Amino acid sequence: MSARLQPRLIGSASAALGVVMVLGLIFFMNRPLNVNRDDQGGGASSIEVVKKEKPPQQETVRKREPPKRRPARSAPAPLVGLDGGLSGLDFGLPGFDASELDLGKGLLGDSGDVVMTDDSVDVPPRPILQAPMTYPARAKASGVTGYVVLSVLIGPTGQVEKVKVLEAQPSGVFDDVAVAGVQGWKFEPASYKGENVRVWAKQRVRFDLS
Repeated sequence: MSARLQPRLIGSASAALGVVMVLGLIFFMNRPLNVNRDDQGGGASSIEVVKKEKPPQQETVRKREPPKRRPARSAPAPLVGLDGGLSGLDFGLPGFDASELDLGKGLLGDSGDVVMTDDSVDVPPRPILQAPMTYPARAKASGVTGYVVLSVLIGPTGQVEKVKVLEAQPSGVFDDVAVAGVQGWKFEPASYKGENVRVWAKQRVRFDLS
């Protein structure tokens, strides 16, 4: 009798154990899960990789140094000229322009006397008497015009000591008339440190029929 009951008891016990295990599994599965989101978030660490861009390399540009300016030369002293009243005279003949008279630099007379330059004369020569010039008859009849550039040596007394032709256009037409006319001029002499000096001056004489 006991031999027959033993298998039944074992089977019942196994069945009961299986029921308990199934119920326990169901209970375990139905149990609410309390998961801390903060823990989840804190557990996983996110690493953000920021790519730093290298700043663009600035090319060192050498500033070109401006060329050194040479010190400006002081403006030369104005050329010594005749009195402005001369240019206003109208002889109906050759024209004399005061602005066209200037002193030559480094000119020497035949005697070897040093001639004052335009930047060394204290008081320039000033014309006080000008002899009129006669227009050459042939040139006037032919309608020829031109000019003569003269080098005039003015002495310490204001007298014209020498006249030289530097340039003439046309050549040989007005030369003699211009030289003879300027030789009759009278000047107030140039002075330097209170003394009258000899000066070479350049004068253009224009011959115009207008």
